[in-house]
Amino acid sequence: MRNKLAVLFGVTLMLVCFAPAGLGQSSGRVEFISLESAEPVLSGLRDALPPDLKAAGPPNDTQWSAWVQLKDREVRNRLIRGEEDTLVNLLRFGVTFTKEYRIDDEFLVRYGQSSLVNSFAENRANDLIHAWMAPNPSEGLIEMRIFVEKHGHSLKTARERTETKQYLLDSLARLGDEYLKYKSQPKDERRYRMFQDRGISLDTNLWPDYLLDSAFRSMLEKGMLKPGGVRRIAVVGPGLDFANKEAGNDFYPPQTIQPFAVLDSLIRLGISSASTVELDTLDISENVNMHVARIRRAAAQGRSYILQLPWNTERPMSDEYRAHFVEYWQKLGDKIGQPVAPIPVPKAAASTRTRAVKVRPDIVTRVIPLDVNVVYQRLSWPADRAYDLVIGTNIFLYYGAFEQSLARANVTAMLRPGGFLVTNDKLPDKVPSELKDVMEVPVISSEQPLVQDFAFCYLRTN
Repeated sequence: MRNKLAVLFGVTLMLVCFAPAGLGQSSGRVEFISLESAEPVLSGLRDALPPDLKAAGPPNDTQWSAWVQLKDREVRNRLIRGEEDTLVNLLRFGVTFTKEYRIDDEFLVRYGQSSLVNSFAENRANDLIHAWMAPNPSEGLIEMRIFVEKHGHSLKTARERTETKQYLLDSLARLGDEYLKYKSQPKDERRYRMFQDRGISLDTNLWPDYLLDSAFRSMLEKGMLKPGGVRRIAVVGPGLDFANKEAGNDFYPPQTIQPFAVLDSLIRLGISSASTVELDTLDISENVNMHVARIRRAAAQGRSYILQLPWNTERPMSDEYRAHFVEYWQKLGDKIGQPVAPIPVPKAAASTRTRAVKVRPDIVTRVIPLDVNVVYQRLSWPADRAYDLVIGTNIFLYYGAFEQSLARANVTAMLRPGGFLVTNDKLPDKVPSELKDVMEVPVISSEQPLVQDFAFCYLRTN
């Protein structure tokens, strides 16, 4: 079944990518960044080139083409580790398959050293395996079981289940080691590259969407964005929310929130029109692309898309931030759909508040999935199809300065002159670029401890 879906998605994606522009569909061609386009980055970061590229000497066109395609495959392989992180977060925080204590960060670093935490973890692993074997598991549990089985583990025999359980616990220990390493890193400018050695995760939450809403408001107030001025949008790495690393809630099915949160904000502010706006998601994840393709097909048949909008009330927040965020959250979705009853929050996840929105089919069909790796690929557009706005949150920090500079060049090529990139990751500026840093929007979410998020706005100058 999964192979059939993959084939169906591939056909769907070809139809989407090459549909006539007059039908309101994307008509770009995916291309790897050429040596000519990458030359400013190669020259400007000569001392910071990846070791294999530096050792080989200046590449020719053929060598460069082979190198970028190899690196594209390596990046896509990092999704495996990212999905494994989602699996571990399900193990740590899930509430639908167990009544055991959650393994928060404090417990996580004690795993392997505390018999109490070890007991929590072992019980959770047993319960998760039992849930996978039970009749009619949830969509999220099915996806995680498919992932486990796809990577060589089985639930068929007692011995295989024991080996699968050990894999879960080993992955938990690995995540604990990575968490300690992350906590030890200085939180300076390196924050914007701190995940370059980790798997690429799909998890998400509402905090970046609130930050983007604040950035759009500031850009509108300063005249950077005009009423009705944004029609073509790209969201890089929109995410697939399920068992995220903050709370790991698993009581709702996998969903993608950011494309619809962005549309809701832009329509609310009058920056975009619901009748003409188009939004492409640019992602390398088969799971994300298949999910968006699936909800588009459902919308074409008149079916709405129901979004759960959960947030973690235990996150440290100042009173001012909480008040503004709650105001944003209570309105979120009312420009693109209507409120509906949410999935009830289980008692074990009592710190989560949630509501739900039924997104209209005409809005869902305006979201188009494209398989694009913005670090090594770009879309070649007719001039009138370039993006007015590109958005990427919690994306570029998975890469080093060289890769971020290539991504900057690719995003520039996909934007129209006067278009903007908005991201919460600061990009290196050692390489001359037509993409200029024009504004930072700071949002203080907590004062004790001090937590400050930034939205960085980049303008394509010509």
